[in-house]
Amino acid sequence: MWRAGSQTWYKLHHLSKAGKLCVPAINVNDSVTKQKFDNLYCCRESILDSLKKTADIMFGGKQVVVCGYGEVGKGCSAALKAMGSVVYVTEIDPICALQACMDGFRLTKLGDVVRQVDMVITCTGNKNVVVREHMDLMKNGCVVCNMGRSNTEIDVSSLRTPELVWQHVRAQVDHIIWPDGRRIVLLAEGRVLNLSSSTVPIYVLSITATTQALALIELFNAPEGRYKQDVYLLPKKLDEYVASLHLHTFDAHLTELTDEQAKYMGLSKNGPFKPSYYR
Repeated sequence: MWRAGSQTWYKLHHLSKAGKLCVPAINVNDSVTKQKFDNLYCCRESILDSLKKTADIMFGGKQVVVCGYGEVGKGCSAALKAMGSVVYVTEIDPICALQACMDGFRLTKLGDVVRQVDMVITCTGNKNVVVREHMDLMKNGCVVCNMGRSNTEIDVSSLRTPELVWQHVRAQVDHIIWPDGRRIVLLAEGRVLNLSSSTVPIYVLSITATTQALALIELFNAPEGRYKQDVYLLPKKLDEYVASLHLHTFDAHLTELTDEQAKYMGLSKNGPFKPSYYR
């Protein structure tokens, strides 16, 4: 392997920092087309579909805490709020936290609301966001699920102890029963819920796959020396190209800059229209 494109960035950056990344790599996950369409818009729809299919939840009036307010957390929070749920948000990043407040969500700590909420949804990409101490405090019937990364966000291993009874209800649904009879509803055993119980729309798959393909083509065609053994973002012109390829679905037509407008803005008429750091 001499070059790589990756849909997720976490391990690549660790390898790069440790000096163990042997090839140039493009981080597709942080491209705008991946962040917005796969992470935000897709999760905004798939969280509701997944919860309906697994737990058959009525959303109106339910109290929900969404852990993490990145693109996935934003999508989940917006969807649940639109369905009438009371949504709390937890966040470590003050910028994302301020966004949550401006979007009308109550920013809190998980430990402060875990006793009262009906659902806990993790969207952080971190590990041990929900631990045994939290689950010991949850109300009877609280639904716990993960929309973030892998199966690390909920400490499921802490629930596999002799005093707790696991009751497999149906596919992707387990009841964890405490000695006092209280139970929580664990979905997909802590794995990513929408990948376990729902589907990703073909339109979103097309956008993500196109982004990945163009990343690999860029690495393959790049002249020697352009990319070192490090992690790079997808060039913004390619990001915009992915978006333009999918506009026809909506019968959408782009406005074109005049020569005078392009000169005034200091842009090429064909883009890119955003700086490389835009997300």
